[in-house]
Amino acid sequence: MSGCVILTAAEMRAAEGAAIAAGTSVETLMERAGLGAAEAIWRFAGPTPALVLCGPGNNGGDGYVIARVLRERGVEVRVAASGEPKSAAAQAARAGWGGPVEPLADVAPAGLLVDALFGTGLTRPLDTGLSEQLAMLAAAASVKVAIDLPSGAATDDGALLSPVPDFDLTITFQTLKPSHLLQPAARHMGRIVVADIGIDAASTLVTVERPWLAAPGPDDHKYRRGYVLLFGGELPGAAALAASAAVRVGAGAVALHSNVMIDTLPLAIMQSGGDPALKLAEKRVGAVVLGPGLIPGAESAALLDSCMASGHPLVVDAGAITLLAERGSDSLRALATPAILTPHLGEFERLFGKLEGSKIEQTREAARLSGAVIVAKGADSVIAAPDGRAALAGDASHWLATAGSGDVLAGAIAAMRAGGLDAFEAAMAGVWLHGRAAQLAGPGLVADDLVTGLRGAFLECL
Repeated sequence: MSGCVILTAAEMRAAEGAAIAAGTSVETLMERAGLGAAEAIWRFAGPTPALVLCGPGNNGGDGYVIARVLRERGVEVRVAASGEPKSAAAQAARAGWGGPVEPLADVAPAGLLVDALFGTGLTRPLDTGLSEQLAMLAAAASVKVAIDLPSGAATDDGALLSPVPDFDLTITFQTLKPSHLLQPAARHMGRIVVADIGIDAASTLVTVERPWLAAPGPDDHKYRRGYVLLFGGELPGAAALAASAAVRVGAGAVALHSNVMIDTLPLAIMQSGGDPALKLAEKRVGAVVLGPGLIPGAESAALLDSCMASGHPLVVDAGAITLLAERGSDSLRALATPAILTPHLGEFERLFGKLEGSKIEQTREAARLSGAVIVAKGADSVIAAPDGRAALAGDASHWLATAGSGDVLAGAIAAMRAGGLDAFEAAMAGVWLHGRAAQLAGPGLVADDLVTGLRGAFLECL
């Protein structure tokens, strides 16, 4: 899989343990972390007078190294600690700092605040006094930097264990952690930098990154590039948005089957009515989209049955997800190829109930239960495959909270699927294109603007 690796707290501890077992000392890892973080801080904030807050664990040890390196670069640095360092490595780092260490409860603010109190693995709230002092110091600083994770943020599920200030920069080590991208913690991170500390890390969880798509060659034709078939429901505008999205991200042929003809559709989109079985019988169909604009009922349930029996790859959204909830998600397991489902939170819970764990764990479990690729939409979209692979996109524009946005996503994913990507890769590619289109459309976007932005996003992938 492409994308940056994301490790949970347990996985990061295991990776560090493997590096130590192979001969790299804790002190060496701490020195590398401090050097990398100090370099990032210097580039971001320059010689701004700094206050480094150090906790009692190894995150605090990183803070002592950061303070020492910044001082060597000529920065005016003060250090305050919430307690004595507990590990031998952190004690050595404090000795290496060699300067005064103030009690955190009494320290005065500085222009640059570096939070190295608690990082990966925090499981309980900060003491109230410590949390309030951190908030005061952050409010008085012009630049705020968190080391690994902001103190008060959990590592694996995006939860806030205590109030967390808004940081301008978060520096993490070797890999991202889930809470860098999961809400609500993600909104407090600011810019995120990953510092390499020389640890081997592998994971089945990665970030969603720009896909590299093939431009059509001299032997290609419209059906080889991908034929997407969409069924319009009682609200045909939703399927029209999905169809428009599919044609804008490279589908060679797009057909919208509906009993309502839409004059405003791009002329490149084929419109038809009548018996849907005739369209489903076309062997050249590369992906079928069902759900946008569909109102659940007997007729739409029969259409879902026909789509599932067709053997074509399916993208299921909106009203079709409600229909699936009535019969059970395990009804998808008999399909010859995994379907792709794109539920928002309400649809997800309607289909799967309230699952345990983080959003990542819930989405993985939903994929396992259904045998489908699940795109759990939101400001932090999670994509999971039945085999355990998962991807996380955490930088979605808040302007995507608009009617029709999900329909555009379904069309983009279908184009990727019809173009030959497997279900998981198609879902990741569609999510990236959708997010990038929102960035290109800018603030105030509506779903129609997303369709326009998709062409620019698509061209960036060639």
